[in-house]
Amino acid sequence: MNICEELAIDKPIIQAPMAGVQDWRLAAAVSNAGGLGSIPCGMLAAEQLVEHLHSFNKHSSHSYNVNFFCHDMPMPDESTLEEWLAMLLPYYEEFEVEVPKGLTGLRLPFDDSFADILEEFKPPVVSFHFGLPAADLLDRVKSWGSKVLSSATTAEEGVWLEDNGADIVIAQGLEAGGHRGMFLRTDLNQQLDTAELLTQLKESISLPIVAAGGINKHSDIVAMMDLGASAVQLGTAYLLCEEARTSIVHRAAIKQGTAKTALTNVFSGRLARGVSNRAMKELSFISQLAPEFPYASIALAPLRAAAEKRGRNDFTPMWAGSHYATCREISAGELTRQLWPE
Repeated sequence: MNICEELAIDKPIIQAPMAGVQDWRLAAAVSNAGGLGSIPCGMLAAEQLVEHLHSFNKHSSHSYNVNFFCHDMPMPDESTLEEWLAMLLPYYEEFEVEVPKGLTGLRLPFDDSFADILEEFKPPVVSFHFGLPAADLLDRVKSWGSKVLSSATTAEEGVWLEDNGADIVIAQGLEAGGHRGMFLRTDLNQQLDTAELLTQLKESISLPIVAAGGINKHSDIVAMMDLGASAVQLGTAYLLCEEARTSIVHRAAIKQGTAKTALTNVFSGRLARGVSNRAMKELSFISQLAPEFPYASIALAPLRAAAEKRGRNDFTPMWAGSHYATCREISAGELTRQLWPE
């Protein structure tokens, strides 16, 4: 069975789940065009998740993917959080905002409460970032007939995913935007570009592989499939689509297309690729002071809101892949059809 049959799609295209810049609308548009639309769920409360799933199913009868993070939740380190807030104090004063209090708006890992909601819907595909959930949770997901995908950033991670129950592995190359799916090691020197990672994974595992990172047009897809990919995953290419909820300042930076992308941990505590801005540059891109994921984001949230009110992207995580300048303002359905013509 080929991957399109396995995922019940017509085109070997998966729309990458992009928390913060999309909802069910983008996913439905991609699925209705023959690809696999993805709904990012890691930042949704229970009632929001139910609403997204009902809305998708109301507007599409096609296959879809729901995506969750499955990171460990370390105990918050109060001293680190206080030091981080103290370093950001000049920015709070500049933008006249109060220092945040409490631990709110955090990304939560997949757990039984999420599984309880999904059980009613039995989604065709469930994908994970940062490895896989505990074995009992994974067994629950697979008992519904859901196909399980997860991201690997090294061949070692791909082997681990195969050994621990994934059905399909996403090869997340270094060019990809958003959070790196690293979960076995944190050494950046082991991170590879998409083509090299795909080649290593083909030699290491027998599962179907989805190439992700630096893919923006039909010829990119063909090149990856020639290297052995069964399908591709694209996120950045959809950022300017009318169904995306990309913020005004994020859209403006993408359309301008002049700033370079870089890896940073200052927005969340984990490495992610985005368009360079003030926060990334002034906080040293990869800061040793940033609290562990997901706690770093608490301190940046009020600064982001205040700056965006002034039309500035100073503290906005503008996730994007290294080839973001090729993005186009068209519908997600039309883009999907252009990426893989009939």
